[in-house]
Amino acid sequence: MSGRMLVIGESLIDVVRHPDGSTQEHVGGSPANVAIGLARLGHDIAFTTLVGDDERGARIASHLANEGISLTEGSIGGGRTSVATSTVDATGAATYSFDLTWELTGPPPLEDLAHVHTGSIAATLEPGASAVLTAIQRAHPGATTSYDPNVRPSLMADPPEVRAKIEALIGLSDVVKASDEDISWLYAGAPISDVLRLWGRLGPALTVVTRGLNGVVVALHITGELTSVDAPTAEVVDTVGAGDSFMAGLLSGLLDAGLLGGIEARERLRSASLVDVMPAVDRALACAAITVSRAGANPPRQAELQERDAGHL
Repeated sequence: MSGRMLVIGESLIDVVRHPDGSTQEHVGGSPANVAIGLARLGHDIAFTTLVGDDERGARIASHLANEGISLTEGSIGGGRTSVATSTVDATGAATYSFDLTWELTGPPPLEDLAHVHTGSIAATLEPGASAVLTAIQRAHPGATTSYDPNVRPSLMADPPEVRAKIEALIGLSDVVKASDEDISWLYAGAPISDVLRLWGRLGPALTVVTRGLNGVVVALHITGELTSVDAPTAEVVDTVGAGDSFMAGLLSGLLDAGLLGGIEARERLRSASLVDVMPAVDRALACAAITVSRAGANPPRQAELQERDAGHL
């Protein structure tokens, strides 16, 4: 793959409250987690975001720099840094509340772009969401694109209003990852198969639906292939960042396979079979399994994946 990879979206501080009453703070935000996951898997990542000019913002910027991620111009602005509070129950499942704002202070740099990823709050919360859509529209003719709705009902309007924004981005995306909970909220419990047919008509070549312990559904919309894959066994500490780690693993595998990263890769993805994309899905599942086995949004590094693979031979 030639050219740059760009992630666009929110970064924030995750405050995690555990059942025993303890509290921890981590750098988070779905797009930030994906950027970190990709960087840890060996990809060169630029990140367009917004953090405040405060102590938490400095912590985020330093953490991203230590991961080898470069922030684009305008990513550090005024105001305070956004915060998401995750309350973890005895099963390890998390519920969320937010104190945040989202906007882009200028257009992201799109020259020589090979792939762009966005998702979650950044794609639906104004005033930034409209700027994100414009950026994806500008990038799409020359770069592959990916999107994770990662809905947050407490921050979003009624599902019909949000669906319009989400479906616009799905129509511009080559790869979409969503959870069964996302789909249930957006489409009032409609069968996943019906939603996949709708999304396939909008434009993506590949959609993966995550279903927690029940594994994933993989749909190739051009060939019409569909399959389910079981989740690997994992001891769950918490689920914070698991979907983002899955997204990073999926993109990493597709990029390494030459199925993302420019318009020629887009054509390869559109003619790909399940055999072609399953190694990327397997990498995504392994990344998520490692992440849920430890606290917070902490995606694996290449060496950890290699160690896991060696242990399963």
